[in-house]
Amino acid sequence: MPRLLLLAALWAALPAHADTLAIPVGQQGSPNVSVPARGESQKAVLSRFGLADEEHPPVGRPPITRWDYRTFSVYFESGRVIDSVVHHQPAAPASR
Repeated sequence: MPRLLLLAALWAALPAHADTLAIPVGQQGSPNVSVPARGESQKAVLSRFGLADEEHPPVGRPPITRWDYRTFSVYFESGRVIDSVVHHQPAAPASR
């Protein structure tokens, strides 16, 4: 038992190393991209943006449906928009 406690204490004292991953929240896509507003109906989204590139079937409870467009995705619950997410567009590398 004392060996186990000593081993646990030594293991806990080891330094932890991790890489940092920077996620550019709020910098994805163009700020001029128009997306559906929360509460809009599926019919209104269809009328305003046309057919989605891909429509995913409902998942979970309550059922959440996702429509993917070229520059954004729309999430629906009970036929109403609950969120719209602009797809990340990586910035072009800077010229030297």
